[in-house]
Amino acid sequence: MPGDRDLESIQQARDLVAAAHEAQKKLATFPQEKIDAICEAMSQAALLDVLRLGELAVQETGFGIAADKAIKNLFVARDVHNYFRSLKTVGIIREMNSIIEIASPRGVVAAIIPSTNPTSTAIFKCLIAIKSGNSVVLSPHPSATNCINETVRVVREAAEAAGLPRGAIGCMSVATLEGTQELMKHKLTAVILATGGIGLVRAAYSSGKPAFGVGPGNVPAFVERTADVKKAVRDILTGKCFDNGTICSSEQAIVADAPIDKAIRRELEEQGAYFLTSDQAEKLGRVVVTPAGSLNPKIVGKSAARLAEMAGISIPPGVRALVAEVAGVGREYPLSIEKLSPILAYYVVNGVEEGSKLCYDILRYGGMGHTASIHSRNRDAVRQFGLMIPASRVVVNTPSTHGAIGFSTDLPPSMTLGCGSWGGNVTSDNISPIHLMDIKRVAFETREVIPEAVQALVASSVSPLPPPPPQPQPMGPRLDRESIAALVDKFLAERAKSSPPAQPVAPLPPPPLPPPQVIEARQEKAAEPPKSASPATMANGHRPVDFVCEEDVRQAIARGEKIYINSKTIITPAARDIGEKSEVFARP
Repeated sequence: MPGDRDLESIQQARDLVAAAHEAQKKLATFPQEKIDAICEAMSQAALLDVLRLGELAVQETGFGIAADKAIKNLFVARDVHNYFRSLKTVGIIREMNSIIEIASPRGVVAAIIPSTNPTSTAIFKCLIAIKSGNSVVLSPHPSATNCINETVRVVREAAEAAGLPRGAIGCMSVATLEGTQELMKHKLTAVILATGGIGLVRAAYSSGKPAFGVGPGNVPAFVERTADVKKAVRDILTGKCFDNGTICSSEQAIVADAPIDKAIRRELEEQGAYFLTSDQAEKLGRVVVTPAGSLNPKIVGKSAARLAEMAGISIPPGVRALVAEVAGVGREYPLSIEKLSPILAYYVVNGVEEGSKLCYDILRYGGMGHTASIHSRNRDAVRQFGLMIPASRVVVNTPSTHGAIGFSTDLPPSMTLGCGSWGGNVTSDNISPIHLMDIKRVAFETREVIPEAVQALVASSVSPLPPPPPQPQPMGPRLDRESIAALVDKFLAERAKSSPPAQPVAPLPPPPLPPPQVIEARQEKAAEPPKSASPATMANGHRPVDFVCEEDVRQAIARGEKIYINSKTIITPAARDIGEKSEVFARP
């Protein structure tokens, strides 16, 4: 049964959604000019408080660097707002001769906010929701409730002063899992923007509501042999160390092309990275990953010095990032996962094809569909890499942290990055106000439909059937049955005269009878009613399941059971990784 805090959270979610629903009815009547003026006021208010809100986030969560969080706040309040400032989101947004496009808001947006980027994500989701004519209710991560609520207060007060209906922006102050689930499943919630752990994203997709969830990012950085090594290393460390690696698009592994391996290592050390010994890497791995195989939340957003201290290893002063040579990818290699801190795995490959295959494996281990990066001056190599990599964003010659969110590339600026079907997401886009609108299309006739003309068109486009073959004409007088029989008898008699006499053939001996017990068993089996075979039942008597998720696998492991599957079973990437390593799947 839910506790008192859970009940309070559930009731708060209901109240906020109801208020947001009523406010959105008024907001939906606003012209574009008024919507834009409200967003401008929100942007300006956030810009004045980027530093303070960044400091609040670090103080409450213990993650990252305050100055870097301020940059993320600035990026959202200024760059995202400027990018979409002129976007039409109200009424007729595009008119052509034959089609008129009309924007329609979704309604109430349920926005789930993470602890890694709490204030910037809150500003972002408030801005894109209001820009597209929606109201929004935010559910903060429990460990970042205060800084998220303060951020929402700043933009809400500015928006309401500019004319936003009261209740159009709401934020839960009592955040529990039960309250968040109530927010997502509420009948008045129209769409979900979910940023958080894989369990939360899966809950969003199973809520029965349209949802834009984002997956984790285990980002590989391939440094191809033609790369500018000095710049490549600078970019990788810039991305990895920004806010101590708390953005999901930050680099997690360096994949070095063999001809420039030594140059990359030398440049890493010169720019402040430290290569761990095998013993140090093993100690760090025990701190980074829990015994259950998941990321230890206590290491998220911590500095290299703090991570070394937690692992009980000694490193030189001034180290920016820890680098560990890793022999493979998977559960038995703890540092091959997404680390959300200034730790980099290091691999060496030979060529684009080998590098692409390894990057594929890294993404498959917890980052499918998110982001990959390549550093190269060979456009053909970049093209080949892009064709082979299952990532929604492949950024080139830039920090992946900044490139993926649109800070250093021409991608739409966003703090919510879709992972496509690779990551189990509904979109591979950088989420924007466009995703929070329904587009109606008024289409005029461009080709008149005239029944006679249609029939003529069909007649002219269908090949005529070939004429039937001519029927054979009877030749000579028709023979009756008796005449035919006489002719056959005459033919056989003449053939017998010309054939040699047939030699007698000895009869074959009768087959031996089977033993009495076999005869008895056959008689019993013949007396049994026939059994119908079910194609859905395996030889061992178990029926294969249709769908397997990560939670199904974990429950099966805990119970010591097998999950029976066949070629039609749909298995999520995370479930397949865990299930295959634990040998939990069984086949016929």
